[in-house]
Amino acid sequence: MEMTKVTHEFDLYGKHYALSSGELAKQATGACVVSCGQSQVLLTAVVSKERKDYDFFPLTVDFIEKMYAVGRIPGGYLKREARPSEKATLTARMIDRPLRPSFPDGFRNEVQVVAMPLVADQSNSVDTICIMGASAALMVGGVPFEGPLACVRIGRDRDTRELIVNPTYEERDNSDLDLELGGSSTFISMLEAGAEEISEEEMLAAMEFGQEAIAAFCEQQRIFMEKFEEANGKVEPRSYVLDEPLPEVHERIFAHYDEMSAALKDADKQSRIGKVEALFEKIRSEFSEEESAAWSRAIAVELKGLEKHVMRKMVVETGERVDGRTPTEIRPLMVKPDYLPLVHGSGLFQRGQTQVLSTCTLGMLNEWQRLDTIEPVDGKRYLHHYNFPPYCTGETGRMGSPKRREIGHGALAERALLPVIPSEDDFPYTIRVVSEVMESNGSSSMASTCGSTLALMDAGVPITRPVSGVAMGLIQEDGKTVVLTDIQGLEDFLGDMDFKVCGTSKGITAMQMDNKATGLTTEIFRQAFDQSHEGRMSILDKMLSEISSPREATKETAPQIISLSIPVDKIRDVIGSGGKVIRSIQEETGATIDVQEDGTIFIAGVGRSGEDAAERIRLIVKVPERGEEYVGHVVSIQPFGAFIELLPGKDGLLHISRVAQGRIDRVEDVLNIGDEVRVKVLDVDEKGKISLDRLDKPEAPVSTARPGRGANHGDDRNGKQDGPRPRRRHNS
Repeated sequence: MEMTKVTHEFDLYGKHYALSSGELAKQATGACVVSCGQSQVLLTAVVSKERKDYDFFPLTVDFIEKMYAVGRIPGGYLKREARPSEKATLTARMIDRPLRPSFPDGFRNEVQVVAMPLVADQSNSVDTICIMGASAALMVGGVPFEGPLACVRIGRDRDTRELIVNPTYEERDNSDLDLELGGSSTFISMLEAGAEEISEEEMLAAMEFGQEAIAAFCEQQRIFMEKFEEANGKVEPRSYVLDEPLPEVHERIFAHYDEMSAALKDADKQSRIGKVEALFEKIRSEFSEEESAAWSRAIAVELKGLEKHVMRKMVVETGERVDGRTPTEIRPLMVKPDYLPLVHGSGLFQRGQTQVLSTCTLGMLNEWQRLDTIEPVDGKRYLHHYNFPPYCTGETGRMGSPKRREIGHGALAERALLPVIPSEDDFPYTIRVVSEVMESNGSSSMASTCGSTLALMDAGVPITRPVSGVAMGLIQEDGKTVVLTDIQGLEDFLGDMDFKVCGTSKGITAMQMDNKATGLTTEIFRQAFDQSHEGRMSILDKMLSEISSPREATKETAPQIISLSIPVDKIRDVIGSGGKVIRSIQEETGATIDVQEDGTIFIAGVGRSGEDAAERIRLIVKVPERGEEYVGHVVSIQPFGAFIELLPGKDGLLHISRVAQGRIDRVEDVLNIGDEVRVKVLDVDEKGKISLDRLDKPEAPVSTARPGRGANHGDDRNGKQDGPRPRRRHNS
């Protein structure tokens, strides 16, 4: 059936938005173009016709950056978009997280959501509006989900403290908060935040304001759908077969409640997994081959359900967790800064059975990461990379490029530490931190934040304050709510919320939340914030007991960065023809040199190499001044005098009348090329020509004058040459 294009335009919080459907991608289950300002993104949703034989919901979300959206041709040899950037991966995760819990339990049809920016106006971000566009596309397609959904970014003006909804890039530059919230009109299901050490109360106020904004955008989607149905007829919800629980399977499996309760009570992760798996095998064996074949998916779902139900009941009824901790108790900590030799900085952080080794590497500013994305961001000088190899959970698996989870966790730790990283004026280095997860039983991203703080301080990076982080959880069961501090893997997987909070003693620097529970009140969030603050401070105290502040200096193995500023017209002298001069300095000293267009020079070297290179450059750009004394070498001899090299590339003229005490006929009678001479600068004229006088002049040799000629040999008393001045080897 031919579809009529429908567009709904509206203004909210000072920005102009539009939702449009019915013209593009009409063969998709649902499609919508969403815009903010002149930025536009096409969101498509396709649901497979057949149900998949999975025991999980098969949702895929892709964010496809198109460089034509900003009028650029992609870099590289292929000149087309290839693997997604980290920003694209993070945006895809942002869209996925509120969508996934909104689908009904037992939904097994494959769903693919694709977000493709068509225009990025370099003023309004395209990421947060994608969730509203995906929600509208699903609604237009009649897909059953708990929509409408929306996402907003909340900023806060540094000067006025005013909260801003979906700030422009310019407004974000003057904001001390970057909070992204996704969810429905009644609850928040996804949260990402970066902040410049703001308090828990301020963050809570921003979250409440964001929830109101989400509700406003959801209401606009309802109005859009009314217009769409007026033009195209009522959208009938599509019918999909859900995986429904089988009562006979449920009863037989849940009869093993007490056995599961006993199996779960083990603080050791691998031992507990072994006991649970053994119980699963025992339960599976109680089903006949025919029953196992007919109910294979239902059995798998109910086994997971039993484990989840027992763990949650244990917490809400007894207050005891599977490892014996109370809800607010943190696992045992181990903190070891300076863990590795030779590297620039390192730290080992362990919390329970989660262990992360972080290393810090310092480099030149020209080693910053250049970014080729549709956002108006050139690159970054602080990099945080997180690796989660399969051995950290005792498993085998493919080692390769980082997965979405690794990119997301690395971005969270980077965001947490960025507010305390010194500016390049105070610390002219590019900084890379790598967090290697050695063991994992939950909260590895928070362990990487803590371990990376240790590595930065061990490397002598003057961070303004140390950062720690803790992951909070939530169990809502039988009308009871329990907030958990420092959740482990099982509590993350089977719980209702994963709420990570990072910060300093002054305030919050980063947060991340995935929430499956509805009805979260301000009081519950406040309790989570209070417990997280207490946990963070406890962890921070342990860290500071091992390393109280950043080391006063970088390590000997790290490059020492020296900054020089030279006149712009001297850059050519430092670089030399075809780079000859700068290459020779680097090869002879072992230092690395980076020359900026404004005359700033950064020199990096280990040991004395940097200072040696800096001294060479200072000599090149130095202009001799009247009265200064030098020990130079004779580089050229002319009838009227000798040219003495005072500094690399800088000669001065020692007139024949000043070579010796008394008159001489030839300079060669007293000096030869290569001789070392102590001289004093008499004058530097407006053209930079240098006149010298010799110190400790020797007596003139006897009988050096030729008949009929004066000792000046063709020069008058003022030292002026009779003919053209001969060409010299060096510029004076």
